[in-house]
Amino acid sequence: MMLKLNVKDEISRLRSVVLGTAHSCGPVPSPEEAYDPKSLEHILAGTYPEESDMVAEMEAFAKVFHKYGVKVYRPEVIENCNQIFSRDIAFVIEDKLIIANILPDREQEVDAILHVLEEVDKKNIIRPPEEVHVEGGDVMPWNDYIFIGTYTAPDYPSHITARTNKEAVEFISGLFPNKTVKSFELRKSKNAKENALHLDCCFQPLGKGKAILHKNGFLVEEEYEWLVDFFGKEHIFEITAEEMYHMFSNVFSISPEVVVSEKNFTRLNNWLREQGFTVEEIPYAEIAKQEGLLRCSTLPLVRD
Repeated sequence: MMLKLNVKDEISRLRSVVLGTAHSCGPVPSPEEAYDPKSLEHILAGTYPEESDMVAEMEAFAKVFHKYGVKVYRPEVIENCNQIFSRDIAFVIEDKLIIANILPDREQEVDAILHVLEEVDKKNIIRPPEEVHVEGGDVMPWNDYIFIGTYTAPDYPSHITARTNKEAVEFISGLFPNKTVKSFELRKSKNAKENALHLDCCFQPLGKGKAILHKNGFLVEEEYEWLVDFFGKEHIFEITAEEMYHMFSNVFSISPEVVVSEKNFTRLNNWLREQGFTVEEIPYAEIAKQEGLLRCSTLPLVRD
């Protein structure tokens, strides 16, 4: 049975997903090996997460998926390799699975999901050309739109936190001519409290016409305002810089009514319940120390 990929938005009922793994994620990286400012902060402070804690957090996430009857694929475990963030390595739009051109040291992570790719029609697996840099955390299908976080300033190559370039925006526009591709310039910084690593670090569309936003994650105010107008101010939960730092916008929708969120996100979770959502709270604060959270750990394959 071939896997019939289908992802048109961020919220339709989830049927199958790749959830990363925290098993054998390797020793604490050296400061030079840190991929992002938040990981660096915890490496230097001696508070980098323990593997056993991260495994437990990911198992709590898997349990929620099983509760809702979602088929869960896991990557094959590569020894001493951090494979938590499956969203970075590939993403699905409609019936196409696009393999991300990610940081070169992470190429082997794609090999660990070959057992999933074998279930997909080869013509629906897309490998972008080398000059296209893109990660799934920056790409959000949203019905007739595809939202893409990017960074196009001349100093792009000097930012390890700049993950999706203008060539990626052009490439995805060409792949999906029937969609409106809307790109957003993100703020890149060595300061973890200001850095928007991916679009899902400062924006998340939800069911019921709602969205989570953080204004300072966007470099261009007009682009932020476009999203406010698109969703309507009264439907937006605006998070603070501190909340962005803790990854409040990186929740995950199993359906238009069900959101998986970190259990410490009290202000957000209360608001979600007030809006009529079912909130599945799980512990994920250790994984968050690597500047990634719930959406980052998932690669949705099939939604209704």
